[in-house]
Amino acid sequence: MIRTINPSNGELLAEYPAMTAADIEHVLLKTGDAASRWKQCSVGERAGFMNRLAGLLREQNNTHAEMISREMGKPLSQAVAEVEKCAWVCEYYAEHAESFLQPETVDVDGLTGLVTFEPLGVVLGVMPWNFPFWQVFRFASAVMMAGNGIVVKHAPNVTGSAIAIEQLFREAGFPEHLYRTLHIDLEDVNELVGAVIDHPVVKAVSVTGSTGAGIAVASKAGRALKPSVLELGGNDPYIVLEDADLRQAASVCIAARLLNAGQSCIAAKRFLVHASVKKEFEDILVADFSARRMGDPFDPDVTVGPIARRDLRDELHKQVEISRNMGATVLCGGEVPPEKGFFYPPTVVTDVRPGMPVYSEETFGPVATVIGFSDDDEAVSIANDSPYGLGSAVFSADTERARSIAARLEAGNCFINAMVKSDPRLPFGGVKQSGYGRELSSYGLREFVNVKTVYTG
Repeated sequence: MIRTINPSNGELLAEYPAMTAADIEHVLLKTGDAASRWKQCSVGERAGFMNRLAGLLREQNNTHAEMISREMGKPLSQAVAEVEKCAWVCEYYAEHAESFLQPETVDVDGLTGLVTFEPLGVVLGVMPWNFPFWQVFRFASAVMMAGNGIVVKHAPNVTGSAIAIEQLFREAGFPEHLYRTLHIDLEDVNELVGAVIDHPVVKAVSVTGSTGAGIAVASKAGRALKPSVLELGGNDPYIVLEDADLRQAASVCIAARLLNAGQSCIAAKRFLVHASVKKEFEDILVADFSARRMGDPFDPDVTVGPIARRDLRDELHKQVEISRNMGATVLCGGEVPPEKGFFYPPTVVTDVRPGMPVYSEETFGPVATVIGFSDDDEAVSIANDSPYGLGSAVFSADTERARSIAARLEAGNCFINAMVKSDPRLPFGGVKQSGYGRELSSYGLREFVNVKTVYTG
């Protein structure tokens, strides 16, 4: 039995029956049949379904946003924005997929080489809880517009959202079984997900989640010789140079750390600040973090909701406590509040050194780490001193200097004077232990296709 818990108060939301191996076999066979028919549809026909899906997302935005807030604790205004973004990505691929999939002609010694992009079949998506709608739609919109079918193993704590998403595809008129959800209990996840990956119907895998989950799934996919895309954890550095507009930079950094209570792979996590402005930057952070209202995500005045699960909140606090015991200074926050629910206060930590958890590990919550540096070379060295390489940012009045630093950062994304965001128009993904492959833009659409060469002699 799968149970969902309200992180705002720790109370049971709902219970759902988990699927058996026989249930999953039935779903996979049905989705395989649906995918074999779907790939025969023109890209224009697929776009019609995708545009209807976007319309439904907008019509039902409040309903789905409320489900998101109940299940994982995101403030309602942020959940509304998440659903709207899902509609955007559906419309984006509906508009651009045909050009992205257009065959390319190559001249080969005066003869014709043609490169085509053909669907693979059924793709498994292993999805996380932190953006329960967006993570699914940014994956599914591209994969389905490329002509594939989908089965999703969503995070158990957002099972209500998973069911709602599958219903949306039905309401939009997509062929029955083309998009299906696999409800798998945590105790069965390794065995059953492994069997799904091995199943001949499944041709590829996409994972968004922790590095550990990515390694486990990618290992199974590799043994089955099936391609995979991994978007995993991050320990994103935000570099603030001495010539930056400090208040503007701090404002962006704060938003990038506290969005979704810091529960984002691309949230700002390590603030690398030039020594000459470090104290002033810390003062701005502490004043803002201390004034934040934490509480019920349905309260319009609340900007920081709970951590999604108790175990995640406890692990975050452990990272702060170990770092404090190793010599780090907690400037604000850093204590588990007495209220019901899985809350953790916005926290600023300084005097941070290598080896501390808040330096080297991903902190999945509202904990900001501040680290000083003396010059550009030291900033780059600290930024790259991480097993992760997902997002990064540089703040400076000198754009060329910022771009020079960006070119040296080991990351899949670098934003200058802006917070890192996923955008349908830009490729998104990481390097090192943050994963491989790309989502979004034309690159994401072509991840799960057969790039076929057709040569006419």
